[in-house]
Amino acid sequence: MTSPQRFADRVVLVTGAGTGLGAEIAVRAAQEGADVAIHYRSSEAGARRTAERVEAEGRKAFLVRADIVEWAQIKRMADEVWNHFGRLDVAVNNVGDMASEQMSWREITEEAVDHTLAVDLKGTLMCTHEFGSRMLEQPEGGAIVNVGSTVVVRGSARAPQYAAAKYGVLGITKSYAQAFAPKVRVNTFAPGFMETERMLSREDYKNGRGDTLREMTPMRHIPKPEEIAGAALFLATPDATHITGSYFVADGGYNMIGA
Repeated sequence: MTSPQRFADRVVLVTGAGTGLGAEIAVRAAQEGADVAIHYRSSEAGARRTAERVEAEGRKAFLVRADIVEWAQIKRMADEVWNHFGRLDVAVNNVGDMASEQMSWREITEEAVDHTLAVDLKGTLMCTHEFGSRMLEQPEGGAIVNVGSTVVVRGSARAPQYAAAKYGVLGITKSYAQAFAPKVRVNTFAPGFMETERMLSREDYKNGRGDTLREMTPMRHIPKPEEIAGAALFLATPDATHITGSYFVADGGYNMIGA
């Protein structure tokens, strides 16, 4: 299937693009015509694999390393991207910590709270601030997609700090959507459950939880990251030019929200 060229000759940055959803968003952006800045913190090998896939699509790939819990590193990353490409049209703030090793709220620690809030909340805020403020100086502005979660609908008895952080992402999105309008749009993309390598390796998922989730999902399917990458990027396309400050859900109907 030929992908639509929604990002022809555009530059897209994806944080956490060495694995999982971030990698698939980066590759999908390339398939749709974009050159891609691939961010990673520790997964250099994964980032290089993503770069190879981007280049296989005939597009340019540029690797940038940064720990997004430090603003100085985010600023350096932004400098590198702008120096290399001369601009940035789309930023997908995908990096997040799900506290996936924590199976119960009883296991929560102060360290786990601090880490999750630093990555999901502080990191997303600083990336949005840094990329968006620079996009404002560009003639054509830009678009930012913050990857949130449907955990904001039900909360999380397993990992309350993760739910708290993703609620905060909505506040970041709405605040900067107002601050940057009309030149830079900011939206939240909220995926539901995905069959990532991490999810597939979890014992509870292998021992029945996967089947239960499929039964509870109206679409009767738990997607792989590549199946929803295009939906995430939709928020940055010309078709979404009147969408900002929104919360866009892709969960197969699992968390249907009432009017």
